[in-house]
Amino acid sequence: MAGGGAAPPPKQEELQAHPVKDQLPSVSYCITSPPPWPEAIILGFQHYIVMLGTSVIIPSALVPQMGGGNEEKARVIQTLLFVAGINTLCQSFFGTRLPAVMGGSYTVVAPTISIIMAGRYSNETDPHEKFLRTMRGTQGALIIASTIQIILGFSGLWRNVVRFLSPLSAVPLISLAGFGLYELGFPGVAKCVEIGLPEIILMLVFSQYLPHAIHVAKPVFDRFSVIFTIAIVWLYAYILTASGAYKNARTKTQVHCRVDRSGLISGAPWINVPYPFQWGAPTFDAGECFAMMMASFVALVESTGTFIAVSRYASATMIPPSVLGRGIGWQGIGTLLGAFFGTANGTAVSVENAGLLALTHVGSRRVVQISAGFMIFFSILGKFGAIFASIPLPIFAALYCIFFAYIGACGLSFLQFCNLNSFRTKFIMGFSFFMGLSVPQYFNEYTSVAGYGPVHTGARWFNDMVNVPFSSKQFVAVLVAFFLDNTIQCRDTAVWRDRGYHWWDKFRSFKTDSRSEEFYSLPFNLNKFFPSV
Repeated sequence: MAGGGAAPPPKQEELQAHPVKDQLPSVSYCITSPPPWPEAIILGFQHYIVMLGTSVIIPSALVPQMGGGNEEKARVIQTLLFVAGINTLCQSFFGTRLPAVMGGSYTVVAPTISIIMAGRYSNETDPHEKFLRTMRGTQGALIIASTIQIILGFSGLWRNVVRFLSPLSAVPLISLAGFGLYELGFPGVAKCVEIGLPEIILMLVFSQYLPHAIHVAKPVFDRFSVIFTIAIVWLYAYILTASGAYKNARTKTQVHCRVDRSGLISGAPWINVPYPFQWGAPTFDAGECFAMMMASFVALVESTGTFIAVSRYASATMIPPSVLGRGIGWQGIGTLLGAFFGTANGTAVSVENAGLLALTHVGSRRVVQISAGFMIFFSILGKFGAIFASIPLPIFAALYCIFFAYIGACGLSFLQFCNLNSFRTKFIMGFSFFMGLSVPQYFNEYTSVAGYGPVHTGARWFNDMVNVPFSSKQFVAVLVAFFLDNTIQCRDTAVWRDRGYHWWDKFRSFKTDSRSEEFYSLPFNLNKFFPSV
């Protein structure tokens, strides 16, 4: 053979690019096909464990600043879980109908801290009384803020905005939902590297290598890798704690590494049913309400990207704008419920649980509904729920490294619909990504040095209204991409194809693709009364 055994020239079909897919292939159970009950229950429990991270991190950061102790912290976490369970059920039955877990929102943390720092609470000497007063202040602000999501969602306004979204402008929106949370990944692992790093390594081994090395009839190692690895690393952390490895360590190290330092088990009651206005009647301040409304709008934009990622990993078609609007409306109802019950936080789609759909290849709606059952169950049985909630946070940070990466990659996968040989595509994508990382970096850096944001007037609420949106990587990136994509040569037919707009044409209306009916229609024949357009 000429060339001393050189490889034969590639066949013509081998040189073809990978075909574009409306629905993600290789998903074991899609949105409408539930796994067998035993498997579904274990997968549901896994989703519950994963969403615990955010549910513990946010109250653990806020409650001590509000003046609360371990008891208040445990009750706020229980309330957040209880409301998350109800919101997840509502979203999966009446909202987008996607397998999306509705958890806490990091975007709402900044205006909440502003409320905590407000002058009218600074003269309160009793810590418990200060906690109650600040909690009522956040409740009032969140009640008003929820109206933004409810009005934009149910009125159809957000539906009309999303109709202008092309695959090109969706790429930064979805990608930075994952990549934009990088500070919650390895920096969290490094707080106790001897626990966090083994979790990352074990997750890689269980989810990526073992399934190919050990062949079993059903996927076990990758599908249940979260439960396997958390059990191993949590036991290892317990042994380190019990053996006195951290006896003389710094207080911060003990908090992050020890399994008995969260204070949740001692602070949680055996049985506690959260109820509306359990902290007292909400109080209202106009400025705080405006600031929270802006944070609520940013959370709405961020959730839009995560909803699209969830639809992809559930092997559904692109979510129609009318269904997305319906989901945002229900997200607003979720924020309102959280305000009534007193979670000191808003509602957003859990990015980590969306990543878990990708890891397990299971996008079933029933699994997430079961996980909502676990959230409600363990929020009422306080002590049992607190056991799981006391998993060291570096373990969750290790999981985030994998789950957030999956969501970032999901956003990039929408480039398959775009023409990557177009300079216009390259500019819009590159510039929006760069500004989405660069602008928030300036705002966050300025805040960490000066103690306040670049916009610093006498009105704290106005400062928040500007500083909060421009500190969100996702918000800045999609703002830039959406504006440029809809203003630069947007009437040109070739450009229309370059941005991938034609691929999503059949999903812009609920009725133009029959699959939309299968994936997104309401249960109990409710579509008759609440038609999607």
